Amino acid sequence: MKTIYKGKTKNVLIDETTGDCFLLFKDEATGENGVFDPGSNTVGGSVSGKGKTGLAISKYFFEKMHANNIPTHYLSADLEHGLMKVRKVTVPKLEFVLRYFTAGSMCRRFTLKKGIPFDPPYLEVTLKDDTQGDPLISERLCIMKGLLKEGEYTKLLNLLQKIGVVLQRELQTFGLTLIDFKVEFGFDENRNIYIADEITPDIWRVQDKTGNIPNQIECAKTILGRITQL
Repeated sequence: MKTIYKGKTKNVLIDETTGDCFLLFKDEATGENGVFDPGSNTVGGSVSGKGKTGLAISKYFFEKMHANNIPTHYLSADLEHGLMKVRKVTVPKLEFVLRYFTAGSMCRRFTLKKGIPFDPPYLEVTLKDDTQGDPLISERLCIMKGLLKEGEYTKLLNLLQKIGVVLQRELQTFGLTLIDFKVEFGFDENRNIYIADEITPDIWRVQDKTGNIPNQIECAKTILGRITQL
């Protein structure tokens, strides 16, 4: 297979014989100076087995989304080789963020204390641009830059809230309270919308019953241990 894109934690591959598209889950984790943080824009280090663990968790949550009639680009998973077969979609350089409590960059940007609840949840859209620090972007600018078409911004935010309901409920079964999360969306040739990329602890921040906020490596171990027993 040919690698057509190299990301921080995943590569995009294409089977040149069949034209099928795959994501290769790598062992890299986001963070800085060896400290792991799902909200970081840099690679903080490598953890053996993280890629396959992330794929197993993505498989679990993508299938939960399907069961709740939420469309995803997920087609199948090869856990042994760390490969996820996906639908071919075009993914605009945008991230959609839903916050149930203040945390991370929001606290830094707006000088807020951590843990303040949002009711209703707070929605944000950011431009994926590491050099600019992933700035917030409005519907008007998304359209001006050709990232989205008229009406899609609202559709995506509505879908983001539906994803949050499912994700929040599922994580509660693991004894985890969802603080915030981010997802990416993709469009097929007919502009149908799908959740793209992954659904793993790399995209969310949670709190356990003791009040601890585990990093993505700790959280993944907890969830993997539970789903392998199901």
